Amino acid sequence: MQEESTTQELKDRLGLIESMIAEGRRTTESWGWIFVLWGVAYYAAIAWSALGDHSSLAANVTIMAAVIITVGVIVGRIARRKQNSLPATTLGRSVTAVWIAVGISFMVLLPSLGIGGLSTSNLVIAVIGTLLGTANGASSMILKWKLQFGCALVWWMLAVIACVGTARQSLIALLVALFFCQIVFGVYGMICEARERKQRDTIHV
Repeated sequence: MQEESTTQELKDRLGLIESMIAEGRRTTESWGWIFVLWGVAYYAAIAWSALGDHSSLAANVTIMAAVIITVGVIVGRIARRKQNSLPATTLGRSVTAVWIAVGISFMVLLPSLGIGGLSTSNLVIAVIGTLLGTANGASSMILKWKLQFGCALVWWMLAVIACVGTARQSLIALLVALFFCQIVFGVYGMICEARERKQRDTIHV
């Protein structure tokens, strides 16, 4: 009898963990638009830089615009969550903490490289690849999500190419990584969220 009770408890705990992981993935999917936004922002900065000699201005303007939009939406979501009394899950907080920490690292490191005169294109791309690889890798391990870990591998490969390749090779690799790991992955998340919302609406009806 005690063995059956223990077995049932283990099954219940595993079920709870699986449901938390699934909820964490759904939360990440609901932020798919951020992946798309930042992918487009990077493309805009690169295109703007290609039009003239104001690469630092282009990067600063586009990145700051993306930061303002992101922070504004996040603040709005937090306010709505509090208003609706929706509790945040432990996994959700963990993933959010990873991305906030990486975002702060971006905000600290990249301007510092520029001020110190160290911001060569390959070095900046290596930093981008390493930090985004770290964020995606940590998130995928928390959520046990192979697809996102694939994105992490792409970002880490980008960092290696930036360290050993030419500036042209690094730029091409960056454009490819942005397309697949930001835009495609973000659109995938948005599609999954739309399907989930449609299913919930169907059930409620």
